[in-house]
Amino acid sequence: MNFAIVGAGFSGAVLAYELANAGHYIHIFESRGHIGGNCHSERDKNTNIMIHKYGPHIFHTDNKEVWDYVNQFANFMPYINRVKTISKGKVFSLPINLHTINQFFDKCLNPNEAKKLIESIADESIKDPSSFEEQALKFIGKDLYESFFKGYTIKQWGVEPKELPASILKRLPVRFNYDDNYFNHKYQGIPKDGYTPIIESLLNHKNIKLNLNTQFSSDQKDDFHHVFFTGPIDAWFNYEYGRLGYRTLDFKREEHDGDYQGCAVMNYGDQDIPYTRISEHKHFSPWEYHDKTVIFKEYSRYCEDEDIPYYPIRLVNEKAMLMTYIERAKEQSKVSFLGRLGTYRYLDMDVTILEALESSRQIISFISSNETLPTFFVEPI
Repeated sequence: MNFAIVGAGFSGAVLAYELANAGHYIHIFESRGHIGGNCHSERDKNTNIMIHKYGPHIFHTDNKEVWDYVNQFANFMPYINRVKTISKGKVFSLPINLHTINQFFDKCLNPNEAKKLIESIADESIKDPSSFEEQALKFIGKDLYESFFKGYTIKQWGVEPKELPASILKRLPVRFNYDDNYFNHKYQGIPKDGYTPIIESLLNHKNIKLNLNTQFSSDQKDDFHHVFFTGPIDAWFNYEYGRLGYRTLDFKREEHDGDYQGCAVMNYGDQDIPYTRISEHKHFSPWEYHDKTVIFKEYSRYCEDEDIPYYPIRLVNEKAMLMTYIERAKEQSKVSFLGRLGTYRYLDMDVTILEALESSRQIISFISSNETLPTFFVEPI
């Protein structure tokens, strides 16, 4: 069959590779001038440091199938993400762990003593948290919440934490040991040569034709047996019911000598610091040596028409609008919506890849049994 895939990020690239291997012909349409979507990586021209162009990407998963899959296309180096945060002029480790607790309260507590301290300051009056703020207060109390989460969250999301759903903070990690690994997943790493070569390998197939700097219009769908759309679902309908809300990021680049901050990621929890974090990208490749260093100060704001969407907001208004687009999408023929933008969900890389793999299997199965392909392989809500 002759398929169009819109978008050359992980969703589109994995889907293209699997369908091409099954004997189908794929035309990929990518609006940007490069592949990889927001996972795109490239060498900095001045310093030769590997840059994560759209912000840090650390691969982490508990899914062995996904880990084995990506390792077919790249040499993944071990990498543990150890995030620091500055609050009121002091540096702490995140997630909150025993070292963070002892340093913050100027104590020397063992794990059981630290648990009792956190229980004593947590707000027990909150039985069923309805907001981000209530969820944090219930977990860790006022002081830790205001130092590490409140200011950062206001800068990141542009709204007060009491307006955000509690679900954002459902899995707030508090560790009563000295483990400062930001993730809990079994498999963690960063590809030695960046993420872009993975996408290049996926798309290097005789049945795949890549079209960069090329927009795809819904009017073109009749040129193909089916379209797999990984772009913004509202864009497919030319924003007929409005634009779904996203946060976007601005990066201010600075070049310095030596080592700027001593770690890959430094968060800034105080609201009077306008940026949310600073990323120093040579620390994402500790197997390389560079005399100079490149940092990016990261600013979050509401995504306007010409901006790159990063984080779906998914507040009440957006969810209501999304439901309208979902209903419209299900009325369409010959198009399926996938990925972060196509389903308006925040997805880590491993989940994105797993969903693309599972979708490709369903597609091949549906085709073999002559069934109509679904609009969504994963329900957006």
